[in-house]
Amino acid sequence: MRLIWWTLAQHRDLRLLLIAGLISQTGDWALRVGLAYYVYVLTGSTVASAAMLLASFVPQMVLGSVAGVFADRWDHRTTMVVANLLQAFGLLPLLAANADRVWLVYVVLLWQGCVQQFFLPAERSLIPQLVPGERLVTANALTGQIGDIARLVGSAAGGVVVAIGRISLLTLLDIASFLLAAMLIRWLHTPETDVASKVRAAGVSLSHRLATLRQEWVSGVRLASHERTLRVVMIFLLVTTLGEGIMSTLFAPFVRDALHGTSQQYGLIVSVQAVGGIAGGLLAAGLGHRANPAQLLGWGAFTFGAIDLITFLYPLWHPAVWPAVILMVAVGIPGAFMTAGAMTLLQRHATVSHRGRIFGALGAIEGISVVAGTVAAGILGDLVGIIPVLSVQGAGYLFAGLAVVAALRPERELVSR
Repeated sequence: MRLIWWTLAQHRDLRLLLIAGLISQTGDWALRVGLAYYVYVLTGSTVASAAMLLASFVPQMVLGSVAGVFADRWDHRTTMVVANLLQAFGLLPLLAANADRVWLVYVVLLWQGCVQQFFLPAERSLIPQLVPGERLVTANALTGQIGDIARLVGSAAGGVVVAIGRISLLTLLDIASFLLAAMLIRWLHTPETDVASKVRAAGVSLSHRLATLRQEWVSGVRLASHERTLRVVMIFLLVTTLGEGIMSTLFAPFVRDALHGTSQQYGLIVSVQAVGGIAGGLLAAGLGHRANPAQLLGWGAFTFGAIDLITFLYPLWHPAVWPAVILMVAVGIPGAFMTAGAMTLLQRHATVSHRGRIFGALGAIEGISVVAGTVAAGILGDLVGIIPVLSVQGAGYLFAGLAVVAALRPERELVSR
């Protein structure tokens, strides 16, 4: 805990970034939960609800990799401020949404998803500029913790707010969260890099700019495929996010059919993972420079997969809900280790000029993989069964973690190049 408070006390800009993230992500979770309920009430259609998921992931698949190139070109702080303002502006059509204009929800989600592809690479690329290399694991762990706290608070608030003021109040609150986050990020002391200035000045004609864009995108792909650590982490994320698509599709049927749980119990099981994530984030942040990020990623994934397998298999002998609640809290701890390790490895092994491209490519991989996992789970869940398919997801984490430990055994602590 001393290292956490010391890091926060010494680095004002990190504090501002974390507070901004907590505010905007809490608003996002509240809106996400509220919209899911609102759309189903308006339409009574599960297809309409599934379309919301698709609207969220299409921009990630299409724009993720290209957006990373622009994140490298532009000043990170300015990109994040403008992105927050655009997301606030893009929520306004929700104020006019009703049963006859449900399509406005999908338009808004597409817009938000597109803008988010520029925000995330800029944010993840900015973190190494805010703290020294030995504090990077701590900073990434704290960033993951913020996401867990936002999930816990925002998910609960979303249902309450939409019941009190319908979707309009929730929309106004999320707009306010984006505006406040933009103001906090604007206060960051992050001078524009020479790389961003030179790239933005390059190219006059449209054809030259398009050619430059293609060259920069190709150089990012080449770095991700040729640098061993980046390649290993990308393959790891491809496998595990495929599992996340499976999990998001089949976990609700698992709770209902295998555990014989209610919808309230399903909500409890999903939300308590954030409790473990907060605890795991504290532990990972406290380790700081003493932790090898490759070991955090590999053994975190192995433990995550082992707990998942226990979760999915124990109902074969004892179909009760309470063990799942305990196991979901437990799985949040290695999940936090895994996230901190992966982000730190990517930040340390991507050159400063290419970080945005690496994180943009990561976003595209995650989007494609989650959608593929969702489709596969929808088909195989009926053909093979819910528990066998979910068990494959757990085994995927387990073996992917072992592969990372073996492949990155010589990993040394590096300072950003």
